[in-house]
Amino acid sequence: MTETLEELREKVALSCRILAMEGLVDETLGHVSARIPGTNEMWIRCRGEEENGVRYTTVDAIRRVDFDGNGEDLQGIYQVPKELPIHGEVMKSRPEVGCVIHAHPPAALIGGITNLPLRPIFGAFNIPAMRMALEGVPIFQRSYLVTRPELAAPLLEEMGDKHICLMKGHGITATGATIEEATINALNFNTLAKITLEVAKTGREAESISEEDIRELPDLGTKFNAKWVWRYYVKKLQEAEK
Repeated sequence: MTETLEELREKVALSCRILAMEGLVDETLGHVSARIPGTNEMWIRCRGEEENGVRYTTVDAIRRVDFDGNGEDLQGIYQVPKELPIHGEVMKSRPEVGCVIHAHPPAALIGGITNLPLRPIFGAFNIPAMRMALEGVPIFQRSYLVTRPELAAPLLEEMGDKHICLMKGHGITATGATIEEATINALNFNTLAKITLEVAKTGREAESISEEDIRELPDLGTKFNAKWVWRYYVKKLQEAEK
C-alpha cells in the first residue's frame, strides 16, 4: 500500500519524538528528514515560532523543502536546520536513502571522544547492532557544524554506503531506505555505543564473540528489524504521551 505524503510527514514527526524519548536527541537539537518520492524534495523537521523541542515535535514542524533547503512551505515562519546539508547532500548523492537522521546520543559522543573501539562484543542480544560493529562504523573526525555542502562532502566520503556514521565530538548521522529503517538503525547504534561505554566503565576488556557464534546469528530481515521494532516504539510513545 502506497504511503501518502501526509503519512510520510507524520512519520518524520514520530521519529523525532521516538528519538527524543530514547535519549538520542535533547532540547531543540537533532532533526529527521524523509525523501518525497519522485521529487528532489524532502520533509524535514524545522523550527517555528511555537518551537518546544524535539520531544514535542508536531506535524506542523515538518516542512517541505528542496535538497538545498528552499521551499514556499516554510511560509517565512519556519527555519530549516543549520545542518541541513547533512540531509540534502546525502539525498543528492545516495538515491537509495529515503530518510536521514542527525542526532546527539551521549554514549556515542563519549565513546567517540575517548576513542572507544566499537567491536562485536555481544551477539544474540542485539544482532543488528553486532553487525554494525562487525562491518565497521565509519568515524568522521571533525566536530564542526555541517552548515555548507562543502563541509558535508568529507562526511559523506567517510560514511560511504554505510547507514551509520559516528561524528567525533558531535553526534551521529543515520540513514535508511525508510523512516522506520533509519530510526531503528540509529537506535541500534545507540545500543552498541551504550554497551561499549558500560563495559569500558568496568575496567575490563571484553572479547569479541567468536566467528563460530557469528555464523549462527541469522539475518532477521527488515520485517523484524524495522517494521515490528518501529511499531513497538510507536506504541511506547503513544503510552508515554497519554
